[in-house]
Amino acid sequence: MSDKTYDILKYIAQVALPALIVLYAALAGYWHWPYTEAITGSLAAIDVFLGKLLMIKSDQFFTTHLIIDDEEEGDEDGND
Repeated sequence: MSDKTYDILKYIAQVALPALIVLYAALAGYWHWPYTEAITGSLAAIDVFLGKLLMIKSDQFFTTHLIIDDEEEGDEDGND
């Protein structure tokens, strides 16, 4: 997955979907739209699923790209 794709999906999961859920729930209450719980619940489930997939991808990135060698990180005296 490219960085751009990851950033777009992260924005959708962290900003766009939660905002859409709140917007739909609020408007549905005012306008008496049907299936409010089913729609908001479904969107929330999709958002959690997307967030988990992105977290897995993020963990994989940090595991493979940012490995820190503990042996090189002693204190200033050179002692561990």
